Amino acid sequence: MVRANGAVSLRELARVVQTSEVTVRRDVRALEAEGLLDRRHGGAVLPGGFTRESGFPQKSHLATAEKTAIADLAAGLVEEGEAIVVGAGTTTQELARRLARVPGLTVVTNSLLVAQALAHANRVEVVMTGGTLRGSNYALVGSGAEQSLQGLRVSKAFLSGSGLTAERGLSTSNMLSASVDRALVQAAAEVVVLADHTKLGTDTMFQTVPTDLITRLVTDEPPGHDDRAATELQALADQGVQIAVTGANGSPGGDQVPPARRPQLPGPRRGNPLRSASVLSDQPPPSERARVADLRRR
Repeated sequence: MVRANGAVSLRELARVVQTSEVTVRRDVRALEAEGLLDRRHGGAVLPGGFTRESGFPQKSHLATAEKTAIADLAAGLVEEGEAIVVGAGTTTQELARRLARVPGLTVVTNSLLVAQALAHANRVEVVMTGGTLRGSNYALVGSGAEQSLQGLRVSKAFLSGSGLTAERGLSTSNMLSASVDRALVQAAAEVVVLADHTKLGTDTMFQTVPTDLITRLVTDEPPGHDDRAATELQALADQGVQIAVTGANGSPGGDQVPPARRPQLPGPRRGNPLRSASVLSDQPPPSERARVADLRRR
């Protein structure tokens, strides 16, 4: 059985090679010592998690309850009238469905699925990047997408990926997707990563967001037996990433890093949130225009 993080279970390995799980576990430890693979809980994966990227149909059925809860929690970070960017992914698609209820929102995206989720939203403006369509995840990539993001400035970027570690930050297994995600990050004052626990501790080929640029991580609580994910979560918090964890059973929650171990979390690292009126035009925000008009009447 191949898991969401690309790992093969020890039980499956034992079945394929027709030996016991005890023998397979011993062999896996020896192979890990030689750097030939990485162990996961109850399984193994190629070094660094450098596995072939799953397509959208496969991803859409993985950790669905966790993604839904993460999207619910992340939607609470978006305020009326903001301008944001939303990257491609099944978790960001879930977020987009909830953003349809936020009035006055401007969403810049390279994801056809995000745009589709917002297509009929009342008072939500959707701005698509240019680029070449990548069919496996319905995203626009390439130089056209990157060039369309030059000069853009928004309040927050919401991104997902294939893996997340405290050492390298967010990563993905596709070079073109990684390049566009980096351009999305450059456009935002804050970076919010959406990643379920299966991605914690997984490192894939192309870095998209280094840890020191991640403002907040929204994730679900790792299972009790998943020491690797829990350790990675604490390491991210120790580096100053604000951790928002959904509640038990996938319900929306809040910051759940243990208080005794939670570091002093900094505020936004890259400036104050910007509003869509001031980001996408030269006109002052509505509140300022109203104040000026009132002064003129006096």
